[in-house]
Formats: sequence, C-alpha cells, structure tokens
Amino acid sequence: MKPIPYIEIKDYQYELPEKAIAKYPLPERDASKLLVYKNGKIETSQYKFLAEFLPENATLVFNNTKVVEARLQFSKPTGGQIEIFCLEPFDENEDIIVAMQTTGKVNWKCLIGGAKKWKSGNLEKNIATPNGNVLLQACKKEQSNETGVYVIEFIWNNDSLSFAEILHYAGIIPLPPYLNRETEKEDAVRYQTVYAQKDGSVAAPTAGLHFTTRLMNELQQKGIKEVYITLHVGAGTFKPVKANNIAQHEMHAEFIDVQKNTIVHLLQQINAPIVAVGTTSLRTLESLYWIGVKIHEWFQIHRNYNELNDLHVEQWAPYQLNNNSITASEALQAILYWMDAKGTERLITKTSIIIVPGYTFKIIKGLITNFHQPQSTLLLLIAAIIGSEWKKVYQFALNNNFRFLSYGDGSLLWL
Repeated sequence: MKPIPYIEIKDYQYELPEKAIAKYPLPERDASKLLVYKNGKIETSQYKFLAEFLPENATLVFNNTKVVEARLQFSKPTGGQIEIFCLEPFDENEDIIVAMQTTGKVNWKCLIGGAKKWKSGNLEKNIATPNGNVLLQACKKEQSNETGVYVIEFIWNNDSLSFAEILHYAGIIPLPPYLNRETEKEDAVRYQTVYAQKDGSVAAPTAGLHFTTRLMNELQQKGIKEVYITLHVGAGTFKPVKANNIAQHEMHAEFIDVQKNTIVHLLQQINAPIVAVGTTSLRTLESLYWIGVKIHEWFQIHRNYNELNDLHVEQWAPYQLNNNSITASEALQAILYWMDAKGTERLITKTSIIIVPGYTFKIIKGLITNFHQPQSTLLLLIAAIIGSEWKKVYQFALNNNFRFLSYGDGSLLWL
C-alpha cells in the first residue's frame, strides 16, 4: 500500500485582501471575468465568451444540485433564538432526493446555533404556505457521533407538503460564512445555478453561477456537449484545514448521484476533452473512476456483483488502490456492468475523495472554477491540476482585480 501524500498546508498560503472577496454577484452572471490558463500561458476574457476557449468536441459536466433553504430559525417561549442548520438525512444510506420528498416527519443531521439554550422540549414555528398555515416542530433526539452535530426530528401537520417544501417556505438560503453578511432577497436567485434541479445542497456549486441560458445556448450551437451529475454539497466544503500536514485532515463525505446515460456518454467521449464545471463536478467525475476500480477488483475476485453494495470512495483510496492496469474506459464500463447487474439507472453513493498535488487525473482534461481560499483543500485541488503555477495564476488574478470566492470571477484551467 502506498503512503498517504505528505503535504504541508503552509505551502498553500497567499495573501487574500478583504477587498478582493466578492460580497455580492455582478448584475449579469456571464459578465464575470474569466482567466484562461493553458500550457503556462494566461489569457483574460469574460464568461460570455467561454465558447471561444473550448474545442467543438468538448463535453462540459455540470452539477445540477439545488441549494436548499437549510437555515431554520426558531424562537423559544422565553424569547431566546435557536437556529437549526440542516445538513443531511440521519440515515447515511438514504437517497437525499427521496428524503427531501418525505412528508409529515423526517430525522435530519443538524448543527444548532445556541444549542446550550435548548435544554429540553420541542421548538415550534408557524409557517405560511399556499396550502395554509403549517405548524413545524423540532425535537432534539440525540447528538450524533460527529462533533457538534445533532439528530433533529422535524414534524409538520400537513402531509401534502414535502420536507423540501417546508424548507422552502420556512428556511433561509445559507451563504458562505466568509461573506460576513446576512442572506438577502437577491441571494435566493443568484446563489443558485440556472440549471439547478435536485434539492440537497447547503452550498452552491459556485463555478456554475456564471452560466446563463444565453451562454448555454451558445455552447450548444458550437457543438459543445453538456451532461449533468449531482453532488450535494455539504457544510464540510467550508471546513478549514487545521492540520499542518494534509494527511491529518479528515475530508467530509458527500452524496453523489449519476445517471446511467451520463456514464454512457462519458465513456463515448473519454478521448475528447471532458471539462468539469466546478470542483464538485470534478470530484464526482474522478470518483467515478475509483468506483469503477473498486467494482473491477471485486469482480476479479468474486466473479459477480451481487454482494457489492458499498461504493463509497474513501478519502485516500485514489492514492492506495492498485489501478495501474485499469483505463478510464474500463472503469466506466465496470460501473455499467454493475448497474446492469443491479438493474438500476442511477448510481447513488458517497465520496470523500481529496485531490492533492501528486494525483493523476483519470477523467477530466480541464476545470472551470472560481478562486479559492488560501490553505484550503480546493486550492490543493487547483495545485494538483497546474502544479506550482497556481501561485502565478492567483497572483495574476489579484494584480488584475479579479473578484474572489463564491460570488467572484473564475478561471478555465487546462491540464
């Protein structure tokens, strides 16, 4: 077994001035600036001209997850305020899309703001909906095995409404903590991609925020193909790296959901440039390779797929699995064999994959992404793609007044 990479996080520091952080989006999504890095050279443009920088045979892979109004604010009878931040279903094996459609009652993993003030009893909140007023109750069941995370049972007295609808009518869109401001009305639209479909994220796949219907149509007219995957972004995406050595950092697990026809398309396009729109799409695509490796190795030993149900990609698996003889095509084909044997059209599992310098990319040839925080796992991912050139790219962006983080500008980076 290969050793886990030893990488000191202090080597991925840069000075990010407060003025460089975009607190609000631009009036037009595709007016954001675009930095293009290829073969050591940097060009600048705008997202509206993205098609000029992509070959006609390229495939763009988008994450169609939808941000849910995950922040629920309750008032105690004594006047104290409690905020519940909904993370994911309590049953870690449950399809999050199915869980979102549950009616009447759900158990959810949550963070609690003011947990010490909520010693006992249920919290209640009256919600105005198109179907009339609804009473939402929150009951603190237990503390999970994750630090600071509680299991909350939500109960509401209208079985015609799903949990997703309850959150929509009662909750607040959670903005990234580094914006240091409260959610405003505009955020309900702008902190959501135009192609968002599947409820489940507590943070937006921000690279996609730059895309407009007009830009998508222009890309299609050029012949650039588009496919969709789903990775439900968890709050762990903002988890800072506190360890000096990245080997000591625990990566969060997130749900992925990929349609069979998407895997077929990727297999057909594997020799053409596949470009991930966002780090979440990239992590999903690269996870598919390692899922295929796991399936392939299982079949070599057991000669069947019947008992292989756990496809979770562990954090360091890509650096330790034996994959020298398995191509990307073979890995994707292995997934299709497994799906055929299971009689399923959807691959639903979790990934904890961490991508750091030294990683060998299997599926993608390029990445469209925003500019990320210093000393973050996302910056390590950028360094995995372009090596130490990340310093030149980020300094160029700072020198040329690019806007950073979720509502900021972005880049197209080629391997």
